[in-house]
Amino acid sequence: MADRYLSFTGTAPGRFLTRRLGLPQPAALQRWSPERPALDGTLLCLVAGKPDPDLAAGLADVLTRTGPHPCGAPSGASAAAPSGQPPAAVVLDATGVRDVDALGDVHAALHPVVRSVAASGRVVVLGAPLDAADHHQAAAQQALEGFTRSLGKEIGRGRTVNLVRLADASAAESTLRFLLSPKSAYVSGQVIHVGADAATAPEDWDRPLAGRTALVTGAARGIGEAVAETLARDGAHVVVLDVPAAEKDARALAERLGGTALTLDITAADAGERIAAALPGGLDVLIHNAGVTRDRRLVNMPAERWSTVMEVNLASVLRTTDALLASGTLRPGGRIVATASIAGLAGNAGQTNYGASKAGVVGLVRSLAPRALEQHGVTVNAVAPGFVESRMTAAIPLFIREAGRRMNSLAQGGLPVDVAETTAWLAHPASGAVNGQVVRVCGQSLLGA
Repeated sequence: MADRYLSFTGTAPGRFLTRRLGLPQPAALQRWSPERPALDGTLLCLVAGKPDPDLAAGLADVLTRTGPHPCGAPSGASAAAPSGQPPAAVVLDATGVRDVDALGDVHAALHPVVRSVAASGRVVVLGAPLDAADHHQAAAQQALEGFTRSLGKEIGRGRTVNLVRLADASAAESTLRFLLSPKSAYVSGQVIHVGADAATAPEDWDRPLAGRTALVTGAARGIGEAVAETLARDGAHVVVLDVPAAEKDARALAERLGGTALTLDITAADAGERIAAALPGGLDVLIHNAGVTRDRRLVNMPAERWSTVMEVNLASVLRTTDALLASGTLRPGGRIVATASIAGLAGNAGQTNYGASKAGVVGLVRSLAPRALEQHGVTVNAVAPGFVESRMTAAIPLFIREAGRRMNSLAQGGLPVDVAETTAWLAHPASGAVNGQVVRVCGQSLLGA
């Protein structure tokens, strides 16, 4: 369903009226397209504190290959944007912020330039892992989280603000490419941890999944369809998995993408074994997207509504993951990306079953991620969508739907492609240092933030 309010605020009368009434003024977001694959403008690089020289050199090297354009402005705590040319993105290296005084450099660096960032622009703050042996450094670095989330809620005009904690600049290239591109249009207020694991750069950054096989559950329509399309765009051979009732749609999508259709009940006890048998050559990317809702307040919820949601959204994810890891179907260097939800992080009235199942997915990711990487060479992450425009949300009553759309920093709903782009970044072969993360795709929802 079209967001008529967003369209109205893009007109001159709409801008005037909403400004006078103090109503939200969402900006149309720039999303990736073949015609506009990058942000329009320059990349401004700033520094706060005293970063490690080796890390700073590695970061400069990465940024020459990343983002709208190579850095064209001088680095320094007080560097300003080039006159007359709004930066499309700003990267602030705050990895060297180790005390309260150095936090002043963060203000000094961004205060003069933040207003000039172009519409749909990006601000990325780079932080360091918290030092357990230095509580001053830990306090200063933790302060960056409150800073970036607060800035994200006030910056407006479709601009996003995120914090990346990194130990090695080269391992963060796929993450920086994602955050400094139109692909991350609906990701804001997030804190992403990038480890020091070696990153494998693809031969072609435009088709990083070439030669890889990806399986997407619940792929025949909605978010799953968008994920399948995006992974295919990035070069993957996509296996479109859905229930037998959706076989026609699954086969049509697979044919369009040059992939393979696989129909089965993901809740079946032997689903994992059947998937493994259908993929004798192995699997590189496993996307757990299949999910259902059976909303009702707990006092009115029969056991069947509870168990159905738990089986589809959580139990099947656990069983199939275990089976595909145990059988070796998921090859080393593989990626598992599960779909959680902000309902699992913040809760939602009428969704005790759904919220519990999606919180369970978060627990799975956080527990399994380190072991899966150590034992199988596979990373495990999750995306947590917020309000995403779909047939399901179109059926929500008008006023509740409007509240869902506006209660985030971007004041609008996301699109299935926003979840798909985030999933594709986590599935990227160069994202091996991103593990155990739950990334909200919610426009920085005002709930659970």
